[in-house]
Amino acid sequence: MVEFETLNSKEIKFGNNKFLEVARKKAKTPEGENEFISISKGFITPTGQKRFKNALGFPAEDEIKNNLIEALQSI
Repeated sequence: MVEFETLNSKEIKFGNNKFLEVARKKAKTPEGENEFISISKGFITPTGQKRFKNALGFPAEDEIKNNLIEALQSI
């Protein structure tokens, strides 16, 4: 069984009731732990609940993060 723990997150709102969530998470299993970065897209329902539609996860390694930042800034 995998247990997820959110270590840190930041929400970026856009459009009508839409958001991106960038988070550093930890997946815990009996075999060990693994930290990763998650970028999720979602929306907020009329009752104020967050609903997630899509997500992308990748290892929380500095080289990957730096390359992603560089790519975003160059487009």
